[in-house]
Amino acid sequence: MTMSLKKIYFLLMLLCCGFSAISAQELNAKVTINSDKIQGVSANVFTTLQSSMMQMLNENRWTNASFEQKERIECNFTITINSVANNSEFEAEILITSRRPVFNSSYSTSLFNFRDTEFKFEYNQGEPLEYNENMVTSNLMGVISFYAYIIIGLDFDSFALNAGRPYFEQAMNIANAAQSLNTDGWKAFASEKNRYALALALTEESSRAFHPMWYNYHRKGLDEMAANVNRGRIQLFETLTDLDAIYQARPSSVLLMLYGDAKLSEIVSALVKATSEDRKTAEEIFTKIYPTKGSIISQLKK
Repeated sequence: MTMSLKKIYFLLMLLCCGFSAISAQELNAKVTINSDKIQGVSANVFTTLQSSMMQMLNENRWTNASFEQKERIECNFTITINSVANNSEFEAEILITSRRPVFNSSYSTSLFNFRDTEFKFEYNQGEPLEYNENMVTSNLMGVISFYAYIIIGLDFDSFALNAGRPYFEQAMNIANAAQSLNTDGWKAFASEKNRYALALALTEESSRAFHPMWYNYHRKGLDEMAANVNRGRIQLFETLTDLDAIYQARPSSVLLMLYGDAKLSEIVSALVKATSEDRKTAEEIFTKIYPTKGSIISQLKK
């Protein structure tokens, strides 16, 4: 699939001219609910929830950007139900992934690969799922809309510098509003890896190096490789300076986990053919940040 330049130009126009009301849907989301662990609850409950979630994600207008069908963001929400009480109170975990195509290539790159194990929600079969941008009406809607904005923010940031900022801020607004739910996953400063921590990391000043790194990695690195693989590889290598800056600012930052899960295997594969000096530098940075990922990083020694 070849990425259209229209999306890039439109994002740049939005940044320069502001956001205007243009009807659009942005996501091409697939929802899968695994209820194999659950007995005594009708399978129709999960089928209905799965369908309703997919409809809400794909038909809601999350931004003012204009997308063609082929430009919608490919993403997956995989929910594993671990337990249920009273036929309507669920404990689950959710894996969220998203990808975007690389320019002039059939290759698509992972943008988000995030597992959230703190997902509790209530749902009654047939209950409408409606997003309200002014309040968090339920934990189910809060979690799903939160990740929709994270997905959109990471996608937009990969095409234009800081284009994802409004959507990260919206995710932060949801995280703040969700404090009133008093539910695991939202609690401020309770974890370095929960939803609140993710939204904070994507909006706070101390993590500002992430955004130019993300943009340069995708637009100046990956998107350049079809035209000039060596130039693209050099740009990928140069993003490691910002990755190291994120680590120096906060070694436990959730953004390092986000990067590692989505990008580490990809960039190591790209740098295997870099100069020996660049491979050594990359190996040192990656080993420092990801000490448990030696099997991936060791490819740089070949």
